[in-house]
Amino acid sequence: MKACEQCAADRVIIGRNYKNVSVLSRAIGLVLIYLPIITFPFIVLSAYWTYYSLILCGAKNVKKWGDYLPDRASHRYTMKNQIIMDGSFKLSLAQSKLYWILNCTWYCPYSVALFEWHSYLVKVVENWWCPFAHGTKETYKNGSIDQSFWHIYPDDSAKLHKDDKVNPIFTDEHDKDLKKD
Repeated sequence: MKACEQCAADRVIIGRNYKNVSVLSRAIGLVLIYLPIITFPFIVLSAYWTYYSLILCGAKNVKKWGDYLPDRASHRYTMKNQIIMDGSFKLSLAQSKLYWILNCTWYCPYSVALFEWHSYLVKVVENWWCPFAHGTKETYKNGSIDQSFWHIYPDDSAKLHKDDKVNPIFTDEHDKDLKKD
């Protein structure tokens, strides 16, 4: 399969179907998009607990939530120049500048950043406790660490498969002791 065909195969198809879906269905979908805001405080707590568990175990250079937020200067629109849509019906939120500012400046970037940060933290934890390769371990690269829990104990490190002893995701390639064997 060619690269561009693979990209097309991986895309979610939504724009082609949107106008064919009833207004009621779209309204329910809109509610369901924003309903997870209720869980936001719990996800924030979970992410910070994970972050501080790493710090308490001695981790340094752990990224913070803010590292995943886009710079404000990168936002194209402000309250002064925010574009709005005509809307599907008279009282559509799409006709409000405030809706788009809250949605695009606050909800989306903070939500995406939170979930990306939390995903990163969980990958760091996974790499720390479980330096065992599996089918999707390559996707954990953004949570790479210098040594796993197993690697800091030479007797236990010796038990690892040779590929797990020197995997750059959970071993520092500069550690010559790990490359023996």
